[in-house]
Amino acid sequence: MGSSSPPTRRNRAPSSVFSLSLIFLCLLDSSNAQSTPVFACDVAGNPSLAAYGFCNTAIKIEYRVADLVARLTLQEKIGVLTSKLHGVARLGIPTYEWWSEALHGVSYVGPGTRFSGQVPGATSFPQVILTAASFNVSLFQAIGKVVSTEARAMYNVGLAGLTYWSPNVNIFRDPRWGRGQETPGEDPLLSSKYASGYVKGLQETDSSDANRLKVAACCKHYTAYDVDNWKGVERYSFNAVVNQQDLDDTYQPPFKSCVVDGNVASVMCSYNKVNGKPTCADPDLLSGVIRGEWKLNGYIVSDCDSVDVLYKNQHYTKTPEEAAAISINAGLDLNCGYFLGDHTEAAVKAGLVKEAAIDKAITNNFLTLMRLGFFDGDPKKQIYGGLGPKDVCTPANQELAAEAARQGIVLLKNTGALPLSPKTIKTLAVIGPNANVTKTMIGNYEGTPCKYTTPLQGLAGTVHTTYLPGCSNVACAVADVAGSTKLAAASDATVLVIGADQSIEAESRDRVDLNLPGQQQELVTQVAKAAKGPVFLVIMSGGGFDITFAKNDAKIAGILWVGYPGEAGGIATADVIFGRYNPSGRLPMTWYPQSYVEKVPMTNMNMRPDKSNGYPGRTYRFYTGETVYAFGDGLSYTKFSHSLVKAPRLVSLSLEENHVCRSSECQSLNAIGPHCDNAVSGTGGKAFEVHIKVQNGGDREGIHTVFLFTTPPAVHGSPRKHLLGFEKIRLGKMEEAVVKFKVDVCKDLSVVDEVGKRKIGLGQHLLHVGDVKHSLSIRI
Repeated sequence: MGSSSPPTRRNRAPSSVFSLSLIFLCLLDSSNAQSTPVFACDVAGNPSLAAYGFCNTAIKIEYRVADLVARLTLQEKIGVLTSKLHGVARLGIPTYEWWSEALHGVSYVGPGTRFSGQVPGATSFPQVILTAASFNVSLFQAIGKVVSTEARAMYNVGLAGLTYWSPNVNIFRDPRWGRGQETPGEDPLLSSKYASGYVKGLQETDSSDANRLKVAACCKHYTAYDVDNWKGVERYSFNAVVNQQDLDDTYQPPFKSCVVDGNVASVMCSYNKVNGKPTCADPDLLSGVIRGEWKLNGYIVSDCDSVDVLYKNQHYTKTPEEAAAISINAGLDLNCGYFLGDHTEAAVKAGLVKEAAIDKAITNNFLTLMRLGFFDGDPKKQIYGGLGPKDVCTPANQELAAEAARQGIVLLKNTGALPLSPKTIKTLAVIGPNANVTKTMIGNYEGTPCKYTTPLQGLAGTVHTTYLPGCSNVACAVADVAGSTKLAAASDATVLVIGADQSIEAESRDRVDLNLPGQQQELVTQVAKAAKGPVFLVIMSGGGFDITFAKNDAKIAGILWVGYPGEAGGIATADVIFGRYNPSGRLPMTWYPQSYVEKVPMTNMNMRPDKSNGYPGRTYRFYTGETVYAFGDGLSYTKFSHSLVKAPRLVSLSLEENHVCRSSECQSLNAIGPHCDNAVSGTGGKAFEVHIKVQNGGDREGIHTVFLFTTPPAVHGSPRKHLLGFEKIRLGKMEEAVVKFKVDVCKDLSVVDEVGKRKIGLGQHLLHVGDVKHSLSIRI
């Protein structure tokens, strides 16, 4: 790996590590020899191990870990700092590979997991951005639970590990980011709820011991990481300049939720620098915030090679020993790669890091493995010991993948032609480079799926179809306009499946514009012009596009965004188009016009607009410009209406006698203090409820997401609006129900000020749900 710029690495491993891993995996696959799980303390096989305290399951795991650490030599301890844990044969500890991935299903990315004849595939759920569009917290958790069950089943036959470096909870700040597809979108609340929900699904066990882990999740990439490779600016050298307000208000909340609400077992620090410091060498971010403020119960791991990167690429230290020491001293526990294995002993001998700091790091690592049952002997005799190949790709799991895609698909435009009736459509033209794709549907950090149903297959299962790709791939250097228009002109309706794939947006690959790739726009326009019947656009992508032309084209009767919909994407797409499923997905990110990226550099991390230089701000919370489609947009085949049932008009905060705001004019109050403990007049505490009646006025059942937004007073650069809560509700035709939101004044109605403190703006707050707006005054 060169010192100026690491190679583009799809899997984030050192090239040498990755190639060796591939050879290793191929050897294993060809022999298919390993069919038992890796575990320590095999007392049945080696009775002498029973004498070790760390193998005694009757004592507390803290004591067991302390016993283990005390038995290790310095060299053995250093072997626990790297992603391949070096076995200690004399203590009955095998080699263990920490790195496995499970972003939206058990993945083959990372050397800890593989597929074989025994388990040829695992359930491949939609890429995260589409799952997030469901705004369904119970779904986030249900997916996590299935993924962890399949992971445990694969572990039991020696095909997977127990530690998964997922989910990615970075904010999707800029539409050009190639990895936005992996995230839950641009909103801190949605991202936080996804983070804690998915983590709970992965980690929570059926055991009575709440400290036990089913598998260990990891929230990444901490923090302010969202530039991969844009116009020569690479993640390995990028310095994210972030003010404290944006850090605490936008970038940190999902990570905090992971740790505080989800009790995640790991956090991964990122490649980039934040305000001049590599995140993996910043004691304030690691020891101070993750472990100190948030009380992480687990380990902190580096992104792959990032300790090497901070030395070789960022030149943050003069020697490799200093890089090893500064990272461990900052609070790093585990290094993905070999850097700490190679340089920590020299760092100890040079007096740069104490052995006690290494003990602390490996204690966190061992505690995680203890919580997983790794030191409890044969996993077949433990809580998940009965799981095996029969529990992977079950019909129920595959149906959940289809249901997740259905719930996420967003209907962006409908002139009334959707849903299609199979009775009136005799011939359906299916055109486009993504119409019959397989691997494209599952996005990145993927595994081998159970099976694929492409959009073409899904549609062809309902009506007679004729198919033409229109372009040889999504880059679409040359479009078959003549063939496509001829097909559309002869058909009762046309579905165009277009968009992107990993060649357009991916890890180490950011976009430079928001236009449809290649000749796709020309293809769509000409097909729409020539078509005999209605034309429907299906966009498969992670990020949004400037499709203003299609939005305004009267011949295009409907537009759906299907993300990367997973293995069952074709089933879900057909179910929505033919009305077997009433769409309920909402956009988890803003779709901007191309003009936005022409004036906004991707490297500007500021969220708030700046009138002095024309900077328009970012995300729906702060962006002041025009949008193609807005955060939360999404249509249904029925009509939902809202009306306010209950909400206070006045909230009074009671201040202590000597409070400064009693004698001077204040625009805001600290969101902590006695006034937050008891002082909401007439509402029975510091929280109140907002009740919204929702009615389905249409002729079919539908699922609806109710969003509660607030626009706070214009203090401290507050958001234009931000999401306080969301609830999914299913209503039959003409049915109505009341949705209740509990609002904590100090937590939910506060904003982050310029120095990162939460403040409650005094004055008028506007609550809104759909078209309903309600003014609420906070006074003292």
